[in-house]
Amino acid sequence: MAKPNYSFAKRQRDLAKEQKKEEKLQKKNAALAETAAEGEVVEGQEPGEEAPVSETTAEDKPAN
Repeated sequence: MAKPNYSFAKRQRDLAKEQKKEEKLQKKNAALAETAAEGEVVEGQEPGEEAPVSETTAEDKPAN
């Protein structure tokens, strides 16, 4: 009788997980793009303004 090929089964499970994760990411990105396309306003922001960009420098970051 043939032995089960556990490494093949594991690889198939890993590929299925990866594919499911990618589908979730694409779905999330599509929802974000749709929200941005609708022109939702960020809280405290006037319509037509761009979102504020925070600039950080090496001095602002805490040392490890």
